[in-house]
Amino acid sequence: MNSTGRIVLDPRLSLIARLVGHCECCADVGCDHGRLGAFMLQQNQCERMVLTDISAPSLDKARRLMGDLGLADRVRFAVGDGALAIPEPVDAAVIAGMGGATIAGIVRQGRERLGNARLILEPNVAAPQLRRTLMDCGYEIYDEAVARDGRRNYVVICARPGRASYSEKELIVGPVLLKNRPESLEPYAEFRLRVAKKALAGASASGDAAQTEPLEKEIAIWEEVLACLRR
Repeated sequence: MNSTGRIVLDPRLSLIARLVGHCECCADVGCDHGRLGAFMLQQNQCERMVLTDISAPSLDKARRLMGDLGLADRVRFAVGDGALAIPEPVDAAVIAGMGGATIAGIVRQGRERLGNARLILEPNVAAPQLRRTLMDCGYEIYDEAVARDGRRNYVVICARPGRASYSEKELIVGPVLLKNRPESLEPYAEFRLRVAKKALAGASASGDAAQTEPLEKEIAIWEEVLACLRR
């Protein structure tokens, strides 16, 4: 927050807010401190926010922030497990800052509650698993982008109800990233390649044959992507 009481976001949350765009009501599932929701309300991106968290103490932080900023009358707070805590229909739902497997479980478990909401998802790890779950649960990925904050690269995946079928390469890299090839894709691909090579070294050292083959395939895909980007 700056001296005027305006919320300032880091690159990761700024990207998420941009991809949410404008809507009547947005849910932030696992909102923690509530800064994202406060920013979007201050910017009038959303008329109302639904903030949920499985932890009541965490939600209290968001409640205090909204009260301090005079935004509490535009927020509905709910304690509960994942998307099941959303108490009303929303136009968009943010699920960010968790592992891809965790987000996938939230989407799968809360599919009915999410309804026709657009999903803006930021997995810390396991993005391919999340993309596969979206495909299996009846979502199509309509946008993807990468934010860089220091040494970290964060991929944000946007999905809406619809049918889609993705190849293994699209699941690993991202169908929209592959199609659009933004400038951010090359450093992201380099980062993912380093992570995969480190994981392969660990799997080989421990004799984990079950992990070796999929990691080798992933490495080959990222190397192919980088070769195409550098031509």
